[in-house]
Amino acid sequence: MPEQLPRKNESQIEPSLDAGQTIPILESTPATLRSLLAPLPPAWLDFREEPDAWSPRMVLVHLIHNERTNWMPRARIILSAEGERRFPPFRQMPDPGEIDDRYVGTMLTRSESLRRKNLGALHGLDLKPDDYNRTAEHPVLGTVTLGQLLAAWVVHDLNHVHQIVKSVAKVQAEAVGPWRGNLAILGL
Repeated sequence: MPEQLPRKNESQIEPSLDAGQTIPILESTPATLRSLLAPLPPAWLDFREEPDAWSPRMVLVHLIHNERTNWMPRARIILSAEGERRFPPFRQMPDPGEIDDRYVGTMLTRSESLRRKNLGALHGLDLKPDDYNRTAEHPVLGTVTLGQLLAAWVVHDLNHVHQIVKSVAKVQAEAVGPWRGNLAILGL
């Protein structure tokens, strides 16, 4: 039996403060979303496991809204040399009708295009190690760093991919019959 290497626990893992380490995950999100959402029928795209939960379609609208108004605009505020570096308040969802959500394929293409543009802009910042410690004021969280913003961007993507996968799984919760107890995702 091969020797197993000791696993690092959470407290031993160094936080990532390097765009080069975060960009591969950010680059993979659009393809992941396309593979998960493009083949789904409308009933699955609009499924909400609770009345106040977001459907997979709503999550995609939220992600597009974030690409337009959150990550790179906030990074530019942090890196700004002028005035107060303070984020404007952020709404989780755009105004109704601001994003056409009728066609998931169109939304996926828009999401991919915005992400490509934002990652190109992130590459273009030519960040130095000290840049990751630069700060701005978040309206709710207080002082945040660029490194924290980039890490939050990655975890935000992963969180919403998880949310979509969980929602799609729960569409089939009754259909799995006696296997339900063996499928942990249905209990989340």
